[in-house]
Amino acid sequence: MIDGRTPLAVRFDGTREEAEQYDRADPLGFLRERFAHPDPDLIYLDGNSLGRLPVDTPDFLADVVRNGWGRGLIRSWNDWIDWGRRIGDRLAEHVLGAGPGEVALSDSTTVNLYKLAWAALDLAPDRRTLVVDADDFPTDRYVAQGLARQRGLALRTVHSDIDRGIDLDRLRAVLDDDVALVVLSHVAYRSGALADMAAINRMAHEVGALVLWDLSHAAGAVPVRLTEDGADLAVGCTYKYLNGGPGSPAFLYVRRSLQPRLRQPIQGWFGQRDQFAMGAEFDPIGTIDRFLAGTPPMLSTAALVPALDLVEEAGIDRLRAKGRLLGELTADLAARWLEPLGFRLASPEEPDRRGSHLTLWHPDAWRICRALAEEAGVVCDYREPDRLRIGPSPAYTRFTDVWDALDRTRTLVADGRHTRCSREKARIT
Repeated sequence: MIDGRTPLAVRFDGTREEAEQYDRADPLGFLRERFAHPDPDLIYLDGNSLGRLPVDTPDFLADVVRNGWGRGLIRSWNDWIDWGRRIGDRLAEHVLGAGPGEVALSDSTTVNLYKLAWAALDLAPDRRTLVVDADDFPTDRYVAQGLARQRGLALRTVHSDIDRGIDLDRLRAVLDDDVALVVLSHVAYRSGALADMAAINRMAHEVGALVLWDLSHAAGAVPVRLTEDGADLAVGCTYKYLNGGPGSPAFLYVRRSLQPRLRQPIQGWFGQRDQFAMGAEFDPIGTIDRFLAGTPPMLSTAALVPALDLVEEAGIDRLRAKGRLLGELTADLAARWLEPLGFRLASPEEPDRRGSHLTLWHPDAWRICRALAEEAGVVCDYREPDRLRIGPSPAYTRFTDVWDALDRTRTLVADGRHTRCSREKARIT
């Protein structure tokens, strides 16, 4: 049975019949038909980059367009204006382990990261150091670099292991009473390594620093417990395991006790107290809405409503249990079939130290990734250096999908079919 009590370690016998048995016993199997599968032969293992389309989303969006926009016109804002906070409360309760009024839907992950990092640094003007993970997702590092340059701060990097993620001893070594803010990802974008949020928060708080978490590869895949783990700030996207669609709005989290003390840099009218009074000076509202900026994109916001219905129906603990098993099956079959072909696991070996995606190293990973998509009907993605990233989403990926994908991979590589592809990288990998 796949539930929140599933053991961490499972021994697979490696047969497709066993994968079929797991599919038949899957309590989340009903969700698969709630997503669009226009090409039944395609195996999609890139849910960690862009989730599949929920089948209810097109009709829901069409209703918002035809009736909300077409019939309601400006009057629809009476309902729309609070969607960001209402969706934020749903994310807080069912995905992020936070309280009502602590999460809001807003802008992009990059913009939210900038807003919250700027506000946190402003809160500690006497501290002159910002800490980032040298191997973190690029946008996080770039925002930190820009803020450090603008404010004349020292940017201190912690060098995490590219496969195993952040090392607590290395992080502790770069923390002192000059650090204002630490920026980290809960799940590493490349390897899927899962950071110990509670331990890191405690470590930073001991020196008086705040921590800003990027939850983009965690939200909807692993249980996040922001309140329980003592988190200060967080951001994340909604188009990966939350299936909100390409470019769907991001979310931000601010611990309630911090909200009155933080003032964000983008002083837009959606963060203003008594918004429609059109006051002459910016006076931020006293709630999570003070971290909003401009008018939200309502059509892409609307796409999150049916998507979150599915996440809530599944339950984050069951999604985590299945995602962990899918990852174990992937790692098990890779060890049996792909290691003899030059692959190795480039993620933590322990299942409880990974999110829902994992990575395999191979010296020709780019051409293998491309050949899988073009010739074998398997979509995953490539990350530098020489890594094939595999992201089975527990909401709609079957165990037989994983078995078939790795079977196609071993056949393709054993036959050398990937060597016919160009070594030149595409813009999108």
